[in-house]
Amino acid sequence: MFRTVLTAFAVAAASLISVGAALAQGAIPEQREFCADRPGKGAATCVLDQGVVQVESGLVDFASHRDAAFKIESWAVASTLIRYGLTPLLEVQVGLTPWQTESVTDRQTGDQDSVEGVGDLFLSARRALGNPDGSGRSAAIQGYLTLPTGSDAVRADGIEGGLVLPFGLPIDHNWSLALTPGIDIVRDADGEGSHVAWGMVAGLGRDVGDWNLGAEVWVSRDEDPLDEVTQSTFDLTAVWSPPFMANAQIDFGLNFGLNDQSPDLEFGVGVARRF
Repeated sequence: MFRTVLTAFAVAAASLISVGAALAQGAIPEQREFCADRPGKGAATCVLDQGVVQVESGLVDFASHRDAAFKIESWAVASTLIRYGLTPLLEVQVGLTPWQTESVTDRQTGDQDSVEGVGDLFLSARRALGNPDGSGRSAAIQGYLTLPTGSDAVRADGIEGGLVLPFGLPIDHNWSLALTPGIDIVRDADGEGSHVAWGMVAGLGRDVGDWNLGAEVWVSRDEDPLDEVTQSTFDLTAVWSPPFMANAQIDFGLNFGLNDQSPDLEFGVGVARRF
């Protein structure tokens, strides 16, 4: 299964990149400013130009959580999202994490259990509702599905999906406000059914020279019938986009848990490149 999923993902990635490169040679007029989904938990309002491919990858992501009984740590490597501009107002996305692992350590005995493998396949479509370049007052609607194609140890028990409605609002020439409400249908913890989860991301961003600095608050409520969970984090982001990288960025994220059910600490480093 691992090799099959990786092969399919590699073929899809190569196909989209080759199409984007071929179209790029045709000198797409007045290409929109570079706009990435990364970093942060909110979704962007921008849509890629028609025929353009963009690859966004989390080089490494880490999360840690401790309570009186257990220590939980997780790592993800090369979590990759490929975006393709289908029309001037619509883009499609495909994503996959080639390798992820989670370990649970009993703090009393020192015993440790861990799982690892390839993640599930992510499919999504986003349509701009206003200002598809993400500038000014902008909005979009995005639906997505997660298919349980990953390794047995880490994949979901069935198909999951959701819908988000990202909004963007400039405050002045430097500051901007972003809101991303969303709702998900996810599998129950016992694998016997599905339930609703919902969330909200609210963030402020500011341009400082070649950098964009951001702060977000994320809240998520999972209505699992076996164990309802509310999580919340305070997230800091930094994106470096110097003039000589007009079609790329390097980004960083650092998240702090705001309640006992959230990861204590998360960090990640990633890149994005437009073709």
